[in-house]
Amino acid sequence: MQKVLILGAGMVVKPIVTYLLNKEIHVTVASRTKSKAEAMTGDHPYGRAVAWTVEDEKGLDNMIADHDLTVSLLPWTHHPLVAKYCIRHKKNMVTTSYVKPEMQALDKQAREAGIIILNELGLDPGIDHMSAMRIIDHVHNKNGKIEGFYSICGALPAPEVSGNPFRYKFSWSPKGVIMAGNNDGRYLREGKIVDIPTEDLFKHPLKVTFPGAGQLEVYPNRDSMPYVELYGIPETKTMVRGTFRHPGWCEILDNMKRLGLLSGEKLELSGKTFADFMAMMISSSDRSGIQKQVATHLELERGSLPLKAMEWLGLFDEKPMNREVDSPFEIVSDLMIGKMMLGHNERDMVAMQHIFLASWNDGTREVIKSSMVDFGSPATDTSVARTVALPAAIAAEMILSDRISAKGVHIPVIPEIYNPILDKLESMDIRMIEEFGLPESDFIDN
Repeated sequence: MQKVLILGAGMVVKPIVTYLLNKEIHVTVASRTKSKAEAMTGDHPYGRAVAWTVEDEKGLDNMIADHDLTVSLLPWTHHPLVAKYCIRHKKNMVTTSYVKPEMQALDKQAREAGIIILNELGLDPGIDHMSAMRIIDHVHNKNGKIEGFYSICGALPAPEVSGNPFRYKFSWSPKGVIMAGNNDGRYLREGKIVDIPTEDLFKHPLKVTFPGAGQLEVYPNRDSMPYVELYGIPETKTMVRGTFRHPGWCEILDNMKRLGLLSGEKLELSGKTFADFMAMMISSSDRSGIQKQVATHLELERGSLPLKAMEWLGLFDEKPMNREVDSPFEIVSDLMIGKMMLGHNERDMVAMQHIFLASWNDGTREVIKSSMVDFGSPATDTSVARTVALPAAIAAEMILSDRISAKGVHIPVIPEIYNPILDKLESMDIRMIEEFGLPESDFIDN
């Protein structure tokens, strides 16, 4: 019987475990908290839960040696360690994380070991790459060119449960969502490279009306420039990757960043209330009327959305923080997690859209859109869990059945990988709806 080792038992793991167990593949879930792993495997005869931490390299070595394939759903910083043992034992590996230089550096060793280390097999990155490449290859195979490309994705609460001031609830790694607000942005637009420093990340969001989701706003998603090469579109004049949010998120996060509330700087907070903390953040010695002081500091009206959001979080409360030395990021993210987790009876939503401007040899141009709106089910899995875990599950099954011949460190941008995975996802009601022949006015730059 084939055996798969899954490292981690976080919020998106269960669908991959269920998928592989249903294929009669033996699955071991290794997690710091064994009870979380047990919740994934249940009482399935092919499932096993193991208590394990990344500090236990000997245990990792033994587990990888004893399995046919390893799926690492750990934080990306641990992937190179896992890959080292996969290479040693000539065992294939799958992750859903971005390929960092430390992982890419293992390409030669992986090829020599005769294995594939297949990364970025989730939603974003993952489904975004595969669905984009299906369109890009279609255009190139007909001798067309990609002159512009926007790729936008967001994991969101369904509209009916987005009632808090942020219009957001966490359905995956909460700290990761908030930490992403400290990224810079970089993209190509109309032939010019645009650099967005972190302090400006949320200042000028694009507005997009998305069928099935309503009006959404878009802010830059890290550095878009590498995707010109990764997607093989050197001819493009626009390459923008963005993140969807419901309206209001960008305005709130921008003002929170202006206050330094996403900073990782350590502060001495012993004996202080949240109101004291906010007074510190605006360098005020007077905590009385702190909400009004913050409004003045940010040049906002008292009833503005950012102030309502901060008040709703409890940042102006005369309530002890019970902290000693800690960072604003940890304080604010803990408050958000306490109030903004997706409830057990609530739906989440994934929205993804690619917008291409394609040109043809006869001089004509058209806009092509590829769009997906997917809703989770409180009775089964969240949408973000399904869309992150199932591409990795399908890839693992394909590797085990020798349907992927590539070796080395890869992402899913080659047809032998992306076509079968997208086809299988469509059979599971995870599909991109493609529209061709749209007018140029449908391209965002217009």
